[in-house]
Amino acid sequence: MMQEPIADRKEFYQVLTRNIRIRILLVSIIPMMLTLGILCWRFHLAYSEKISAHIGELVLKHTQNIDTFLKEKLGNIRYLARQLSTTEPEMAQQFLTSQLSELKDEYGDVFTDLGLVDAKGIQFAYEGPFRLVNADYSEATWFLQAMDSPYYISDVFAGLRGHPHFILAVKLSAQGRTYILRSTINFTAFNSLVENVQIGRTGTAFIVNAKGRLQTHPRSGTMEIVPEFIADPAIFKDKQTLILKHDNDKGDTCLYALALFKTVDWRMVFRQDAGDALRDMWRAEVLTLILFLLGCTVIVSVSFTLSKNLVKRIAKADRKNEAMNQQVVESGKLATIGELAAGIAHEINNPVAIMVEEAGWMSDLLEEEAGMSPDNRSEFHRAIEQISTQGRRCKDITHKLLSFARKSDATEADIDINDSIREIVDLTAQMARYNNVTISTRLAPDLPFIRFSPSELQQVILNLTNNAIDAMGKDGGTVEIVTGLNNQDDNMIEIKVDDTGPGIPAQYLDRIFDPFFTTKAVGKGTGLGLSICYGIIQKMGGTIEVESHMGQGTCFLIRLPVNPRKTTNASTSDTTTAINGSEL
Repeated sequence: MMQEPIADRKEFYQVLTRNIRIRILLVSIIPMMLTLGILCWRFHLAYSEKISAHIGELVLKHTQNIDTFLKEKLGNIRYLARQLSTTEPEMAQQFLTSQLSELKDEYGDVFTDLGLVDAKGIQFAYEGPFRLVNADYSEATWFLQAMDSPYYISDVFAGLRGHPHFILAVKLSAQGRTYILRSTINFTAFNSLVENVQIGRTGTAFIVNAKGRLQTHPRSGTMEIVPEFIADPAIFKDKQTLILKHDNDKGDTCLYALALFKTVDWRMVFRQDAGDALRDMWRAEVLTLILFLLGCTVIVSVSFTLSKNLVKRIAKADRKNEAMNQQVVESGKLATIGELAAGIAHEINNPVAIMVEEAGWMSDLLEEEAGMSPDNRSEFHRAIEQISTQGRRCKDITHKLLSFARKSDATEADIDINDSIREIVDLTAQMARYNNVTISTRLAPDLPFIRFSPSELQQVILNLTNNAIDAMGKDGGTVEIVTGLNNQDDNMIEIKVDDTGPGIPAQYLDRIFDPFFTTKAVGKGTGLGLSICYGIIQKMGGTIEVESHMGQGTCFLIRLPVNPRKTTNASTSDTTTAINGSEL
């Protein structure tokens, strides 16, 4: 298989990593941004409407409360005016004194004083803390307005007493004359009704008249010049309340809530900085933005980590695939070599057979030959015997190699395990001798026959034996093959292949039966031997297990079900065979 250049492969993985990251970011962040934007926009609208409705409701409620306050106090003065209309003017002072006392008992300091003013504007009767008897109000705005209407509520003004107050005035008639009964409302008590309206850090409430002049004191430090639009009557458009935004001289946006009084031509105004009014919303949106940025950070981090790990796995899979392909190539080479070995063995077998026959013919000729010295005849007989012995040995080896090299026959038959093991031991003797390995057997006598494929059983034993020899290398060691019945179940035969090699690392024990898994160097093994053994044993209803300790060796234990028919072949008697550098 042709391999791509390393530089091109590296560039491909870099492009793949970048594309994966971009797609993860696009698929994750863009929908999240759209969702977040829509939700924030809807939340902003809903929260703004909620705040506006809350402020409008609050201002309307306090406006109605103050309206009720003014109506109640005006009703008190109108009640006194009706009583005073039936009282003699000479008794007016005494009446005012007693009534003011009752009003203070009932309402506290709300009513500051009471006064009775004649048609010329002269206050001829007065009860209160100031010296206002005979005070002239003929030019006062409130007096002129009160003379033209049944009752009148004045704007807040300083007047003769020099501090802010406003007047409730009621016109009455007594003995054919017109009088004005007036009362001053305590400004502090009235102002406290408005000061109680407070929301947030900058929220403040105040009252202005029709000309936009303040009728109450705003909270300290919360009010600049009253905007001109507040005095514009056209902005209400038949509405009782109005919510709007306005930029002040400093460029700050403020939220205004306005409501009209029914009793007097005043306006209740609530003002709050937009940032203060929407502070909780801004906090929620900032928190949402922080969470969004954290989410984006996590997504970016995950995209980098995930893409990196994914490409690593792809690269690992590519390398594994290349290794598997290489192993397949090597397996093909090994298969070719096996076929060549089988052919070579076949070719060798014929000359060896001829050599053995010729040695026999030479022996016959020597018997007929006369006149040869006894020493020479003995030496000829010894040489011919050695040729025959080695020829038969070569013939046995080639027969066994040919038998193993033939295509595997999976046909089951009743076989003797010990005979199959002896054949494999003979076949691997030369390899064991070359690697300084001693192969010994302890084969239990009179083992039952098993129903198995002879060629497949030999393949399993051969694979395990060759693996043990390869593991010990040139250092040599011992391979012991033991057969016997299972101690707990007589219907199971056990085969142990035990070696004194270096052992298998613990982390590999769970994987040694996996296809293509090998601990050998590249080109030394395909990783198919143990996998094939595992498949053969499982197919025949048996089990194969492994136990290994580093530095102590490895033991493979095979358990196979037996065939009920017992063997009677005496050749299966208990034997112990050793094969090393000097024995076969």
